[in-house]
Amino acid sequence: GFVVGHAGLYQALAMFAVAYFIIGMTVLSVCAIATNGALDAGGAYYMISRALGPEFGGSIGIMFFLANVCGSALYVLGLVEAVVDSFGIPPGQEAGTGVHVLPQSYWYELLYGTVLLALCLLVCLVGASIYAKATFLIFLIVAAVLGTILVSFFATRPLKVPIRLPNGSGTETDNGSFTGFSLDTLRDNLGGRYDVDYTTGQMMSFSSVFAVMFNGCTGIMAGSNMSGDLKRPSYSIPRGTISAVLFTYLVYNLLAFLMCATCNRTLLQKDYGFLRDISIFPPLVTVGIYAATLSAAMSNLIGASRILYALARDDLFGRALALAKKTSASGNPVMAVILSWLVVQVVLFSGKLNTIASVVTIFFLLVYATVNLACLALEWASAPNFRPTFRYFTWHTCLLGIAGCCVMMFLISPVSASASLGFLLLLLLALHYLSPSSTWGYISQALIFHQVRKYLLMLDVRKDHVKFWRPQMLLMVQNPRGSSRLIDFVNDLKKSGLYVLGHVELQDLDMLPSDPLQPQQDSWLSLVDKLNVKAFVSLTLAPSVRHGVRQLLFTSGLGGMRPNTLVLGFYDDEAPQDGLARHPAFTSAREEVPLGFPPLRAPTAPKLLSAREYVGIVADALKMLRNVLLARQLESLDKAWELRRAASPPPTIHVWPVNLLRPDSARYADTCSLFLLQMACVLNMARAWRRARLRLFLCVEAGTMPHAQEEKLRQLLKDLRIQAQIQLVPWDAITHLHWQTCQGPQGGPAEEEEEEEGIVNFPSNTTQVSDEYVCAANKLVLEQSPAPAVRFLYLPRPPADTSLYPLYLHQLELLTRGLGPTVLVHGVSAVTSTQL
Repeated sequence: GFVVGHAGLYQALAMFAVAYFIIGMTVLSVCAIATNGALDAGGAYYMISRALGPEFGGSIGIMFFLANVCGSALYVLGLVEAVVDSFGIPPGQEAGTGVHVLPQSYWYELLYGTVLLALCLLVCLVGASIYAKATFLIFLIVAAVLGTILVSFFATRPLKVPIRLPNGSGTETDNGSFTGFSLDTLRDNLGGRYDVDYTTGQMMSFSSVFAVMFNGCTGIMAGSNMSGDLKRPSYSIPRGTISAVLFTYLVYNLLAFLMCATCNRTLLQKDYGFLRDISIFPPLVTVGIYAATLSAAMSNLIGASRILYALARDDLFGRALALAKKTSASGNPVMAVILSWLVVQVVLFSGKLNTIASVVTIFFLLVYATVNLACLALEWASAPNFRPTFRYFTWHTCLLGIAGCCVMMFLISPVSASASLGFLLLLLLALHYLSPSSTWGYISQALIFHQVRKYLLMLDVRKDHVKFWRPQMLLMVQNPRGSSRLIDFVNDLKKSGLYVLGHVELQDLDMLPSDPLQPQQDSWLSLVDKLNVKAFVSLTLAPSVRHGVRQLLFTSGLGGMRPNTLVLGFYDDEAPQDGLARHPAFTSAREEVPLGFPPLRAPTAPKLLSAREYVGIVADALKMLRNVLLARQLESLDKAWELRRAASPPPTIHVWPVNLLRPDSARYADTCSLFLLQMACVLNMARAWRRARLRLFLCVEAGTMPHAQEEKLRQLLKDLRIQAQIQLVPWDAITHLHWQTCQGPQGGPAEEEEEEEGIVNFPSNTTQVSDEYVCAANKLVLEQSPAPAVRFLYLPRPPADTSLYPLYLHQLELLTRGLGPTVLVHGVSAVTSTQL
């Protein structure tokens, strides 16, 4: 009557259609999720949490709990209104007459609500079985009352219904009319005519009427809320929910039409209990109203308690809900029922039914939207295990349900909708950072996998362009305990590219009962999390380190995301230091270093690979057209101190883009030099290194034109958009040493360098320089002050003659001895571009 009286028949039917469209789409989603596996206590919360993960599940669980709590209070207040309407002393009278004996005031009505709520509490405390019996009895009563009402529309003769309404000075009397079936009455009631609601004194509108009406449709979750108490929830929930939705939709539409055709607007707007006046047996209508509202109040109370119990059992809120876990001997969550009752009691202080109707409606709409979202996510993830036996849904129905819920939320109350979404977001963030990890499975992982696979297929290596090149790193790590700062440093070098931590385990799978790498995987992933680096982990078994690195270079990555740069620690005789134990990720949080990593190699213990094998790995990478970085003494780099010290000159990065082992071939624009420049620039672009300054060293000899060389290099840096300070370095003394030692056996010059496919090859470069020259070059680099945070040096190609590998490595060791954190770089691919 309230809906039809204010909105008219057309708008009332539209409201029912919109409301049932929204809940119809939601019911399809509920049925799909409910038939996709075993359900436990918690209903919608259980469905959402197991589909979307603990953050969404917990936050929506709280929202759904509050929706049911407010819904229970709403129905209790509705029952109080009905009781007071039937038995309350009329306004303006001192004492009642006949059955009108109940005093009316805010506190009296709160008392009546408390008594009625206590009755609901008693039923719910006894348990689900007595609740089921009570609701079935109420169903029979309501069905009988509905039958008598439908008969009354046809059997009752036209009559005038006196209406007493309170006003400022006392009471106001009006007359409503039951006209029987009348075309004039029907025409008069077709359109909307919104007026003041006599219970709240507020002007009604489409949204406010819809908010009150929608609470008559929120019972669709009553069955799923009892999922933990049903024998066969996957069977019962779809059948019970769908039949209930269809039945109530037909009843609401039928009642709306009959009321519009038989009752005038005054009766519908001014007397919400008019069905008693036109019934052939008025007391039965009163009993039906009481039974229906009592049933709805109990349903919401027991639903709220089951949601609270499920939240407490999942430990998402820790000790805050620990009390709600306690159950009776029969398994009834009595403490959850009592806590829910207390919250409902608090909500009763709001006083009037229509005051809290919009808040309850928005909470329910938000829950329904999330149920649809859960089903949509499961459908879009295309997981093979999502096989609901209920198939009458698609992603379109889920999307329509979400859209309908969101639109109606903001139509009803933009302020309340925004506040509810804000509250939901706060709960999401709190649970994301504070809740323990769950073993339910995260739909986000399935969706990410689905999208990543799709985009990886779209990532076509044939469309690569140098403008969009980025470093994709494979860092080989023997033991993370001695490589924590190197791992962190390479993370700064990757520039949003692929980063893979590679590790070779020297074992033979034929001699082992199972894969030894699987137990190690968790330790490596925990390490990545603790160090806060954006890296993948790739472990392999191999008979030698060289074979293992080859495997990883060939197989790491997927599609267009494969490592293009190999990073190795330097091969020297320094004893490894356990930097992991001193890393801030563990020292500040007072956490243990992850188990699973063996202690570091003792200084006297033999190494896992020889010098020849180490240089062979470098040669293999270059043959595979991978860039190579050798990092020396990076564990001594205290990045935090270097970058945060308050000294006036900012930290510097020294860049030497010339092959110091071949000064006669000095060029600054070859592929390798440009790659070295690019890597230094990439490091400088990392957020942690933006304060650092690049210093580029230009080696010049007497008799040349240094300023012309400097101008040429400055123009190159300008074209490449690299900001760096150029410093001229005279190196006549060491080039003099070079020319003394670089003669061939017959006194002629050594074999000239070979160029093949744009890659400069120095097959005999280690035979052309002496240790004395390399030491002089090392001293030249070391003398450049102030001391930098890190140095980038040119890495020559290994000699073609494998017997010279140890000499090659020895000269690299001499060149970088005592330089502090140093990166030797050799690039084989074009990485710089001057194009837009």
